[in-house]
Amino acid sequence: MQEKFGLKMKGITLMNNLDTLERSALRLQMRKLILLSISILLASISFAQTRSTIELSKGWKFYKGKADGAHQVQFNDKGWQNVTVPHDWAIYGPFDKEIDKQVVAIVQNGEKVASEKTGRTGALPYIGEGWYRNHFEVPDYKAGQKVLILFEGAMSEPRVYVNGQKVGEWNYGYNYFYFDITNAIQSGKKNTLAVQLSNQGQSSRWYPGAGLYRKVSLIVKNAESIDQWGTYITTPYISADLAKVNVKTKVTGDNLRLQTLIVNAEGDTVARNESQTRFGKEFEQNIPVSNPQLWSPETPYLYKAITRLYQGSVLKDETTTRFGIREISYKPGTGFSLNGKVRKFKGVCLHHDLGPLGSAINVAALRRQLRILKDMGCDAIRSSHNMPSLEQLELADEMGFMFLAETFDEWARPKVKNGYNRFFNTDAEKDVVNLIHATRNHPSIVMWSSGNEVPDQHGSEGVKRAKWLQDIFHREDPTRPVTVGMDQVKATMASGFGAILDVPGLNYRTHLYEEAFKQFPQGFILGSETASTVSSRGVYKFPVVKAISKTYDDHQCSSYDLEYCSWSNLPEDDFILQDTKPWVIGEFVWTGFDYLGEPTPYDEFWPSRSSYFGINDLAGLPKDRYYLYRSRWNTSDNTLHILPHWNWAGREGQTTPVFVYTNFDSAELFINGKSMGVQKKNDSSPQSRYRLMWMDVKYEPGTVKVVAFDKNGKPAAEKTIVTAEKPSRLVLEADRTTIDADGKDISFVTVSVVDEKGNPCPTVNEQLKFKVNGNGKFRAACNGDATSLEPFHLPTMKLFNGKLVVLVQSNTNPGDIRLTVEGKGLRSGEIKLTSK
Repeated sequence: MQEKFGLKMKGITLMNNLDTLERSALRLQMRKLILLSISILLASISFAQTRSTIELSKGWKFYKGKADGAHQVQFNDKGWQNVTVPHDWAIYGPFDKEIDKQVVAIVQNGEKVASEKTGRTGALPYIGEGWYRNHFEVPDYKAGQKVLILFEGAMSEPRVYVNGQKVGEWNYGYNYFYFDITNAIQSGKKNTLAVQLSNQGQSSRWYPGAGLYRKVSLIVKNAESIDQWGTYITTPYISADLAKVNVKTKVTGDNLRLQTLIVNAEGDTVARNESQTRFGKEFEQNIPVSNPQLWSPETPYLYKAITRLYQGSVLKDETTTRFGIREISYKPGTGFSLNGKVRKFKGVCLHHDLGPLGSAINVAALRRQLRILKDMGCDAIRSSHNMPSLEQLELADEMGFMFLAETFDEWARPKVKNGYNRFFNTDAEKDVVNLIHATRNHPSIVMWSSGNEVPDQHGSEGVKRAKWLQDIFHREDPTRPVTVGMDQVKATMASGFGAILDVPGLNYRTHLYEEAFKQFPQGFILGSETASTVSSRGVYKFPVVKAISKTYDDHQCSSYDLEYCSWSNLPEDDFILQDTKPWVIGEFVWTGFDYLGEPTPYDEFWPSRSSYFGINDLAGLPKDRYYLYRSRWNTSDNTLHILPHWNWAGREGQTTPVFVYTNFDSAELFINGKSMGVQKKNDSSPQSRYRLMWMDVKYEPGTVKVVAFDKNGKPAAEKTIVTAEKPSRLVLEADRTTIDADGKDISFVTVSVVDEKGNPCPTVNEQLKFKVNGNGKFRAACNGDATSLEPFHLPTMKLFNGKLVVLVQSNTNPGDIRLTVEGKGLRSGEIKLTSK
């Protein structure tokens, strides 16, 4: 040891004896080595930046109306409104009865005589022309590269100009599309983008929104590159030990080789493959993955495929594609299976609007919706009646929702005068192809839908169209089946329309399920759209009876959940089919949330501008019906819910039935400590199989308590509601108290009124005012009242039955955000949020 120590010391002595010149030379050499290393590192980093995607969210100018010459570079847009994209120009209102007032007979609802319909498309100003302009640069653009512009949705009929040159147009407002703008851009200079949009009246059956409501992006890549949406991943073989991941990649360029890495959720590379063999423009790789983790709603495990394209040793392009390993099958007798296990869809239909945000896409709002549905036990979504946003599909992949991706509400025969029927013959194929190519790698998608309640269900021409569309789906994606939501079931039996579909989907028509099952050859039936029960949150009507298309002077519907439409049914009618018919493969309830427009049963009444079908209201607050579905669908948590509320001044002594929605089979009800008896679920009526109902309760103020019993008859859970005293204060509760400081994230704050003891006050409709301080802003408010004409974007709104929701949006500066809510005669409420 001493010898080694002496050598070390000797080395230090030598260093100390170096003269200044030698030390300087050594330092210079070391600096050169360091600089060379840094240069190599920077070169490799730059080398790896083979493509860039630039989201065009800021810097937009908007004008509503005609603007001659607005596509020209020199056009003066200084007086235009500054907006960010995604943007919905119509959601700011005002609501107006005259907007898109239609005198029509809604054939799908069984109407034969035309009548005036108000609020059918939300009574918001979506009609007309709108212009968007932006100025952008293409950083690091090099000669020989390619530039694409991608629109994920533009409502509608966009005409796109770059530097005054028209680069393309697209008609369908719900589709994703892109244009190659390489020849139109100017390198090293500002480029001018102009987009003209046009919405006609009578072009929709619900609120369509208006504008650039989904993302717009630039994609800059080498000429030798992977094609847009050019990667297609399937998993044709799966066992416990091994999965075959098939990757097809379309590319452009010569002398190319492809390398694909499979990376698991933990970031480990679990497989890789390299290929130099192309078939035309396409590489095909079969990559084994050992011990695969399977995707399902319960375990939404995701892999990534990192695809690298080389020309010789030069990396030309790189993309990352998320995918899941899972197996789906649809078989006679067993129905639908996921990963070898038979299951039934516990699904809901969702329109694309996000309540007070309109159609402008927002990830926080989508994620909140899916969290609410997840707690209910929902495991599937149907995008009704249009192509879903890419963000919604990404969240479905992550959070575990199966997806039925729908395409059209119309084919060649119209439902509304200026609907998609104008474009079907010329555009349908390219619209379907874009849908499939843009979304086919999402494991959540387990089925396609080519249409909803299309009038083409009648006659041989409709059969031909159904087959033509289905063949396109099969050609572009042979791994998933195709359905159509059919409401003219008798006609589809007679024409053969239903027989040719991969999956026969019935919209309502529960009385025809048995006949359809016998008539159609597939061996199973899907409830592609079910229930359409109507209700208003916190509203209860007496006497409590079943009612079809019932209307009231206040334009509300009863939350006893016994009211439905002439063409629909109550939830239990579907529950019984799910429970007793193994060939019924599940349902998609109409709808998961209320949506703007289609205010059935008040289509002919004003004011009424949004739907009543939702399990949750327009603000995302659960209605009573939420707990009925939760009691069936959420099998991991108990549900015990009492309705109605117990504030009924003036009803003393009158019959006020009490319903309980629970997963338990029996319960005992107490009013002010007195037992009202034990109710057990039974087969005496469809409702009594799934609800506990005490129909003869007389109202008296006080305490309502329910005690639920387990299968052994022992108390397992209890719930209490009380008659609230005088409203006292406001209580604020956020879905998230910490949000991202990205200028997009939103906290949804529920505002409730309580009495001095903290009991909810369910009948208060006081006007409130909102104020946001700090590093955020007031974005919108919503109370869930379908008759409210208050604008969403103004910082004041009435409560609806004791509640509303305030949306607080971050800015780009991290820090505290404070929301204060005030109301006359109520102690104000305040909540602190944080953005990071």
